[in-house]
Amino acid sequence: MKRRNFNHAGASLLSLLVLATYRQAYALSLGDLTQAEAGTGLKTALEKGALTAISLLGKPDGFLGNPKVRIGLPGYLEDASKLLKNFGQGKRIDELVMAINRAAESAVPMGKDLLVGAVQSMNVNDAKNILTGGDTSVTTFFADKTRAPLGIKFLPVVNQATEKVGLAGKYNEFAGKAASFGLVKKEDANIQQYVTGRTLDGLYLIIGEEERKIRRDPVGSGSAILQKVFGALK
Repeated sequence: MKRRNFNHAGASLLSLLVLATYRQAYALSLGDLTQAEAGTGLKTALEKGALTAISLLGKPDGFLGNPKVRIGLPGYLEDASKLLKNFGQGKRIDELVMAINRAAESAVPMGKDLLVGAVQSMNVNDAKNILTGGDTSVTTFFADKTRAPLGIKFLPVVNQATEKVGLAGKYNEFAGKAASFGLVKKEDANIQQYVTGRTLDGLYLIIGEEERKIRRDPVGSGSAILQKVFGALK
């Protein structure tokens, strides 16, 4: 019993030492910055990144004209679409691809309030994970906080846009059969769900890229607090 208590106490002490070491290293890395300034700077960077991503994606060709986020047909259906084009269906396929990208471009601006709200409600643990989590930490933060509610918000917009294209219903029918043979992922078998998911993936990707730009060039951001915080972290 005494040994068990000793081990438990030792583990607790080790945890406290690790936490204290992290806090000391964190404080040293910030130099003369206060934790409040660091928190404000990080929130400013995330909010700026989110708003910039929305402005880049939420406009005509924001998705369609950007190869990093352009939404094509999934997997096997992309190959099948090439075959359909050989049978004179190219125009309709192009209309479908344009429609799903236009749907994404229309949906993105609706995420502004949720994304900004996620930033403003960020806690100390969120900040630590972002600062120490590597290049995908910002994407992970926003996805964890907003993916489900944004999906609900985006879906009606995507539904409305895809219903205008006659191939949307046929896509769901064909994709459903393809999914049963493992040719298409089940989550991609419904075009509305597929487009909503890809819209969110593209949004988080661009937010992460914009945040990394701020880290690399805080002076270019034009914000005094960003220059102070990320300048100190270099």
